[in-house]
Amino acid sequence: MKATIITIGDEILIGQIVDTNSAFIAKSLDKIGVEVTEMISISDDKNHILDTFAKLQNKVDLVLITGGLGPTKDDVTKKTFCDYFEDELIVDQKVLEHVTQLIEGIFKRPINQMNKDQALVPSKCTVLHNAVGTAPGMWVKKENTVFISLPGVPYEMKYLVENEIIPKVIREYERPYIIHKTILTHGQGESLVAERIEEWENSLPEFLKLAYLPAPGRVRLRLSARGTDKAFLENALEEYVVSLDAVINDIIVGFEEGNTIEVVVGELLTKQQKTIATAESCTGGSIASLLSSVPGSSSYFRGSIVSYATAVKTDVLNISADLIDEFSVVSAQVASAMALSVKQLMQTDYAIATTGNAGPSKGDSDAAIGTVFMALATPNDVIVEEFNFGQPREKVIDRALYKSLEMLHKEILKKQS
Repeated sequence: MKATIITIGDEILIGQIVDTNSAFIAKSLDKIGVEVTEMISISDDKNHILDTFAKLQNKVDLVLITGGLGPTKDDVTKKTFCDYFEDELIVDQKVLEHVTQLIEGIFKRPINQMNKDQALVPSKCTVLHNAVGTAPGMWVKKENTVFISLPGVPYEMKYLVENEIIPKVIREYERPYIIHKTILTHGQGESLVAERIEEWENSLPEFLKLAYLPAPGRVRLRLSARGTDKAFLENALEEYVVSLDAVINDIIVGFEEGNTIEVVVGELLTKQQKTIATAESCTGGSIASLLSSVPGSSSYFRGSIVSYATAVKTDVLNISADLIDEFSVVSAQVASAMALSVKQLMQTDYAIATTGNAGPSKGDSDAAIGTVFMALATPNDVIVEEFNFGQPREKVIDRALYKSLEMLHKEILKKQS
């Protein structure tokens, strides 16, 4: 099966909001073997919508549309549906009862005409019950293509996808299996990883495809299997993941769907009953944010001091002003002192510290823009590394963030072995 996802709304086209709906819908469809071939964002213009529908007619099995179902005049999806399907709007009594209960029973205010108009639906559509909002979903088939309209509000869209659309597609269509396994690697770039696994990649059978998903400091390797025998595909995936692990075991830190590097590090710290804190300058608290984003992190993450200004390093972390004057605020010596200081202040087993010039201009140091010193205080010593991550600023911070966790991960594994 093939599907196209359409998001309707000028607010998306001008960058006022970010389209997260398409990603959620695509992942949901992929899990049940529906291939998304295209994602399109279009304006709230009836003619534009009609043209897009016509181009997709009989080209794909499913067209999923989000947005344009609100009660105001700029929401035109329902009326456009009527034009395309040569239909008319009628009142759906069940939707009207639901909207009335929601407005008067939950929100405790009189229902108005705009609210009542949410119960208007094309007469030819199958209504998809929206238990968490006022705009129902709509399912209409024309020739070989089903058009499905969803509200743009993310939690309403998610409810309808999970509770109405996915079950209906599973009931009514036969689909192939599409299974993915994403391996997380850290510490080496895309080209180096590709070189190391070239022989392994060349041995993949045709039903297995490999995709490289690089980001600063890390590469995700997505292995996808497509076919009709689910058990066979799952076994094949597992065999090739095991053989890949034998080739690049030193840089594999986990698998997607939970086992990101911050989760892996957290599990190791929990298992060893160790704790960690951070002292961050150029990373501005992003390491602390990532560590604390893991459920249960309070058992090992004590806290952080964001010593962005030099004065905070001296006044809060008690870094010697003489040390800063002698070596510069962006230096191995200051990074080391920061890590030791926050380790002592927070009474932890490990501590990470960062100091650098992320750019675009220099701060209180003459170090080259892109330079970052990272220190890891362990139970026994301090490890300091210097990097130059170049530009832009976002790249420097992102790479420093994940490089620091890579340093921590490797050190914990040493203690474990």
